[in-house]
Amino acid sequence: MFLPIVAYGDPVLKEVADDISSDHPNLKELIENMYETMYASHGVGLAAPQIGKSIRVFVIDCSTFEEDEPELSGFKKTFINAEILEEEGDAWLFKEGCLSIPEVREEVSRHPKITIRYCDEDFVEHTESYEGLAARVIQHEYDHIEGVLFTDYLSPLRKRMIKRRLEDIRDGKIKSEYRMRFYKSKRRKR
Repeated sequence: MFLPIVAYGDPVLKEVADDISSDHPNLKELIENMYETMYASHGVGLAAPQIGKSIRVFVIDCSTFEEDEPELSGFKKTFINAEILEEEGDAWLFKEGCLSIPEVREEVSRHPKITIRYCDEDFVEHTESYEGLAARVIQHEYDHIEGVLFTDYLSPLRKRMIKRRLEDIRDGKIKSEYRMRFYKSKRRKR
């Protein structure tokens, strides 16, 4: 089932998400729906807060980057209760976007290598290291479960330059190629 993407401005995107247990209700279905939503929205990652759920779950599929990094062919993973243990290397800039912030892409500096502990969809725990674009996508989605958006990394000047675009997203004054849920319009209906 394709779920609406929560737009910039919704408080759920700024919350630190909660850990879940293996008996979380309908977890397998939720993960399937998250993948379906991510693919339908042409994303490479999706975190549960982006569909309005403040839980520590995110999914990624970096296969679209396989031309740049062949080892990413078929790289599809689910991360539950993730914790980044280490970030290494000289940070590098890359233009990032976000399904919750459509049509906004900005350069963000991130470390090229991370070590992360997480559970997969079967609640098997893993501790693994990732580099390059996989590390970047994981860090971006991990930030979502920590209540951080990529725009939080921008300089005050860049934030001022895109302020109007962010307000338009928050207020639902945009058209998106996928279904979105806008916080302001939700409040007006009450």
